[in-house]
Amino acid sequence: MGAKGRTVTISDVAAEAGVAPMTVSRVINTSDRVAAVTAERVQAAISRLGYVPNLMAGGLSSRRSRMVGAIVPTITHPMFATLIDSLTETLRAAGYQVMLSLSGYKGGEDDLVRGLLGRRPDGMLVTGVEHAPATRQMLQEAGIPVVEIFDTGKRPIDMLVGFDHAAVGAAVAEYFLVRGHDRFAMFSAGDRRALARQHGFAERVATAGGQLISAPVLPAPSTITAGREAMRALLPVLDHRTALFCSSDLLAFGAIVEARQSGIAVPDRLAVCGFGDFELGAASEPSFTTVTVEAARIGRNAAAMILARLVGQTVERRIEVPFRIVQRGSS
Repeated sequence: MGAKGRTVTISDVAAEAGVAPMTVSRVINTSDRVAAVTAERVQAAISRLGYVPNLMAGGLSSRRSRMVGAIVPTITHPMFATLIDSLTETLRAAGYQVMLSLSGYKGGEDDLVRGLLGRRPDGMLVTGVEHAPATRQMLQEAGIPVVEIFDTGKRPIDMLVGFDHAAVGAAVAEYFLVRGHDRFAMFSAGDRRALARQHGFAERVATAGGQLISAPVLPAPSTITAGREAMRALLPVLDHRTALFCSSDLLAFGAIVEARQSGIAVPDRLAVCGFGDFELGAASEPSFTTVTVEAARIGRNAAAMILARLVGQTVERRIEVPFRIVQRGSS
């Protein structure tokens, strides 16, 4: 929504650039028919105003598209798959469909947001609270309900439902500390939320006077193989009882497989906690401790927030969902 409380239009862009609306349309659709200097001026105006071309102009029979755009990194992660299932189910019951895009962990959110907004969804769901300035502006200017998920932050674009990743890391450290551990390691993927968990873990360990012997940052998304390789690198310094926190259950499973193959007793010599509560955590031998988050609740809350706003209701802008540590045989 624009500064005056309405969606930015092609006429606004034309006025900003000092050209006719038809010229803006030509820049968007057939830029080779417009002088380069003019095209640059129009593109600059589009960027300043956060304008998103309507790719469905004339294609709707009403003002509502009955669609909600959603961007998550992956659906191979059970937490995101569960979240999207509950989001889709709740919206479908209200007559809405979901347009889903996967951002991965290497950037590119800007193009996905632009592409989805260009199809004029009635609401948007995006993952995390860290966005490029241009992305944030597009979402603010869209004039539709926007929910950021899976994170917390002080400046939500519109609405927010998630949890504190640094608090997760601190809670896992505390869990190990009360069980008498004083040597720690952490395997973390390189995405922002995993690194926040690592920071919370390391900070609590340091506060308690513990020793963090290793904290490698691994490529995202996490894999079992990466967990095995990280554990292989840790083995030479694993000469005393150690507690290991992994930012994903996949890393934890790989670490346990490699440790057991190397003769490291779990949990006597190596205690392990993962994150995500994947099915393989309970099926592993030994089953391993993990952090579980109510992903389905995040999806339902996000859908309910969007639906409430679409009918003009006032909704709570920030909802924090709980997490808990599920103790199993690895700790």
